[in-house]
Amino acid sequence: MVHFVGAGSGAVDLITVRGKRLIEEADVIIYAGSLVNPALLDYAKQGCQVHNSAYLHLDGIIDLMKDAEAKGLMTVRLHTGDPSLYGAIREQMDRLKELGIDYDVCPGVSSFCGAAAALKAEYTLPGVSQSVIITRMAGRTPVREKERMRSLAAHGATMVIFLSAGLLEELTQELLAGGYGADTPAAIVYKATWEDEKVVRCTVSELVEAAKKHGITKTALITVGGFLGDDYELSKLYDAQFTTGFRDGN
Repeated sequence: MVHFVGAGSGAVDLITVRGKRLIEEADVIIYAGSLVNPALLDYAKQGCQVHNSAYLHLDGIIDLMKDAEAKGLMTVRLHTGDPSLYGAIREQMDRLKELGIDYDVCPGVSSFCGAAAALKAEYTLPGVSQSVIITRMAGRTPVREKERMRSLAAHGATMVIFLSAGLLEELTQELLAGGYGADTPAAIVYKATWEDEKVVRCTVSELVEAAKKHGITKTALITVGGFLGDDYELSKLYDAQFTTGFRDGN
C-alpha cells in the first residue's frame, strides 16, 4: 500500500494526526526533500528506509514503490503542504493504478492556509471577495491561455500565487494589465509557518522592490487583493437581524 501524505505547510506540528501515524508506521518513506520539513522524519520508526525524491525522477520514484510493494512493505509518499496542489501526484497515482498497487491520499495543511494564518487574514470577506484564485505564473510549466495571470486578475478576486517569487517583474505587469490598481494591497509570505517565516506587506507596484529588500527569491507565496485592506462588510452569519436555522433574528 502507498499512502500519499500531505506534510503540511512547514511547522512540524501542523501535520495531521493521520499523517503522523502513517509516517510512524511506514516501512519506506519517499519525501519531497526540497520543501518538506526534515524534522518530520524523526517520527519514522527505526529501520525505515528514507529516500529524498529531490534526487529522483518519476521512474525512480515508482521503482522504489514497486520494490516496497513486492516485499510487502508500506510506503509513505510525503509531499509538502496538501498534495492536491502542485504536488504532481496524478502521474504517480496513474502509474500505480497501471501496476495494480493500492494507494490513498491523506490531506495536509496547504501553505496557502499557512499564509493566511501568518497574515492574520481572511481570504473571503463580504463586500470584498467571495472567491480565492490559486494559480501560478507560467515558467517551465506553461499555463493555458485562458489561465494567463492577466485574465485571472480581471476578476478582482483574492489571489494566492504559488511558484512565482522569482518572476515578480512579470507578475506585476500581468496583475496591472489585468486590472488591479498599483495601490492594491499585496503581501509576500516566505516559508509560511516555518521558524524563519517572513511576512512582507506592500502593494502590487511594490512587489519587486519589497522582495529585493528582504532577499526573497523563492519559497514564498504572493497574495493580492482587498482582503488585505481595512474595508469590508460584516457577515450575515452573526448579524442579530439575520435568521438562521439555529436562531431568530431580532
